Order: sequence, then structure tokens, then C-alpha cells
Amino acid sequence: MRCPFCNARDTKVIDSRAAGEGDQVRRRRECIECRERFTTYEKVELNLPRVVKSDGSRASFDEMKLRLGMLRALEKRPVSTDDLEAAISRITRKLMAPGDPEVPTERIGELVMEELKGLDQVAYVRFASVYRQFQDVQAFREEIERLEQQPDPEALRKQLDLLGREK
Repeated sequence: MRCPFCNARDTKVIDSRAAGEGDQVRRRRECIECRERFTTYEKVELNLPRVVKSDGSRASFDEMKLRLGMLRALEKRPVSTDDLEAAISRITRKLMAPGDPEVPTERIGELVMEELKGLDQVAYVRFASVYRQFQDVQAFREEIERLEQQPDPEALRKQLDLLGREK
């Protein structure tokens, strides 16, 4: 691992531990030459399905694009980075679970809305307004009414999982 401070080629690992939901390794490193310390994260490179866009074109799955879309919806909302990363990990796992080589963008959008609904309802409505292309205030009103009729996400998390659903 190259040192980001002095560009030396040799560093040593001082500490390693699991990070995120256990799917990452956090390593604390020290440069042999300049003695500066820095942190690196290792993550398994997954073979994610290709994304089929609404126009029929295909693209590689881009986790950064997913993260940025969710961050935009969560802007100035009280949601921790750890909660966001856990949601992204759950979405990624759900995309890989069926083993399909391709996934439509609609499926990704639905998974994002499902996660945002559990994280922050304001962020959910923000994302839904763009994703579902709300044209007027009535569309917002209908979505908020639909949201109010559903059980509170916190109450759902506290319930026992009797049907084997992922949370």
C-alpha cells in the first residue's frame, strides 16, 4: 500500500478490524518512511448484476451512484453514515440474492424507496417525488397519505419476524 503522504511504497498494518456490517475490513496503517498514519478499507469486489435502464440500454451497477442518490434525499436529515451504509449493503445483497445477471432500474428504485422509508420519511418522499416524477402537489399529498396509513417503521423493526422477511 502506497503512503498517501510521502508516496513511499512500504507501509505496515497496525490494527485490523471488521467495519460496516462485517463486509469490510478497516486497517490502520503506518508509513515506514514518514511515520504518518492512515486508514484503509477493504471490501470484497462483488459480481453485481448489470443494470437495465428504462430505454433498454445496459450499464454496470454503480454503488457510488446509488449512494449519491440516497445522500441527496437524506440531505440535512438526521440519519447517520452507518445507517446509510447499512441500507446500501442491504440493497446490494438483495440485488445479488436472486442471482440474475441483469436487474431493471425500477427494481433498484423500489429497493431504495423501501430502505428510505425505514430510515427517514422525509427523505423517502423526496426520493419518491423524483423517482415517480410527481407533477403536482396532489401527487405529494397522495404519497404522504399512503405513508401515513402504513405502520411506523420503528414499530415494524421492533416486531418479531415471523415470515422470514429481510429487514
